[in-house]
Amino acid sequence: MIKESQRLSNRTVLITGASSGLGEQIAYEASKNGARVILCARREEELKKILERCEGISGQKGLYYVLDVSDYETVEQTLENLYQSEETIDCLINCAGFGLFEPFLETDFKDTEKMFSVNVLGLIYLTKKIALKMAETGTGHIINIASQAGKMATPKSSIYAATKFAVLGFSNSLRLELKPLGIAVTTVNPGPIKTPFFDLADPSGDYLNSLGGLALDPQKLASCVVKAIGTNKREINAPVIMEFGSKCYQLFPHLGDYLAGTLFNKK
Repeated sequence: MIKESQRLSNRTVLITGASSGLGEQIAYEASKNGARVILCARREEELKKILERCEGISGQKGLYYVLDVSDYETVEQTLENLYQSEETIDCLINCAGFGLFEPFLETDFKDTEKMFSVNVLGLIYLTKKIALKMAETGTGHIINIASQAGKMATPKSSIYAATKFAVLGFSNSLRLELKPLGIAVTTVNPGPIKTPFFDLADPSGDYLNSLGGLALDPQKLASCVVKAIGTNKREINAPVIMEFGSKCYQLFPHLGDYLAGTLFNKK
C-alpha cells in the first residue's frame, strides 16, 4: 500500500489562485503527498514564499507563474513556456475566483464582466488548453472549485451565484465528455471558507462573523480536495447542512427559497 505522504509522488499539480486561501492550502496538502506543484496567481511575492514552503515539504522543485486567468495572452504564453520545457500536468485545480456580495440593482456592470471573466471564461479557457494535452496522453484530472452558491443562490449573490452555476454546468458536461478520454472531472462545492476571499466579497466582515461554525476551515477542505486527486470522485460538498439545503432546493423549490432567504441569508 502506498503511504499517504507519497501518494502523489511523480505527479505534477497546477493550481490557479494559489497565492492565498484555499489555493494556498491545496498547494501545501499536495506537497505533503509528494506532488510537484506549479503555482499560478497574480501576486508574485506571495507565490515565491508559498512555492518555497511547498518545495521544503515535498523535496520537489516546483514552478510559479504570475497569471491572471482572464488574460488569455498570458495564459497562452504561460502554457507555451510549460510545454516547451516538456512539462506534463497530471492535475489541474481551478481555484482562481472572486465574488462581490451586494444587491443586484447596485452592482456595477464592470464588476459583473470581471467576475465572469475570471470565474467562468478564464477557467474554461485554461481548462481547454490543458485538457487537450491530457487527451493526448489519455490521463489526467481536472478539479474545479465551484460553490454551494452554484446550487442554491441567496440574496446579494446574484452575479457570483450565476458564475458558479455556470462552472457547475460546464463541469458536469465536461465530466461526461472527457471520461472516455481517461480524464476525470471533479467539482468542489464549498460553503463560506475562512479565507481572504471575504476581504473583497464583504469588507465589513459581518457576513463571515455571522456564520459561526458554518464557515469552513480551508486546510481541512484542502485535504479533502487533495485526497480526491487520481480518483473518479464526482463532487465534494461542504458543509453538510448547506448541501442538505441545496438538495431541498432541488426537490422542494418553495422550501428551498425559504431556506435561501432565511436560514442561509447571512449577508
